[in-house]
Amino acid sequence: MNAYTMAHLTVGQTESFTTTVTEEKMAQFYAITGDNSPIHMSEEAAKKRGHAGRVVYGMLGASLFSTLAGVYLPGATCLLHSVEAKFVKPVYIGDVLTVAGTVQEVNETFSTITIKAVITNQNGTKVTRGVIKAGVEK
Repeated sequence: MNAYTMAHLTVGQTESFTTTVTEEKMAQFYAITGDNSPIHMSEEAAKKRGHAGRVVYGMLGASLFSTLAGVYLPGATCLLHSVEAKFVKPVYIGDVLTVAGTVQEVNETFSTITIKAVITNQNGTKVTRGVIKAGVEK
């Protein structure tokens, strides 16, 4: 786990990590949210809607922005203020996702940073993009 403070953060600084979406993660997300939309629960329903398989919850993917900020950039010194997510392409079970963030702004006055974030799949396709605003320890 990183623990960057304001003194260690610069515009252009990047961090990333990779994770695989599994059946278990889908089941855990369902247990937390209760979202039983057919495209998430049924292969058949998802395929009827033109998808390759069950569609991973968009918010499951977007929750990885919390991991990016809380573990990698800035890490332990982070308090999330906001996360904006845009869902570009569907994510499917088995996809290997790379979550990357780049510091876009460092505001010393308010001890905050803005991170431009992107999630790509194993094919290099952008599936989610986001903007993270976080408070950081001085």
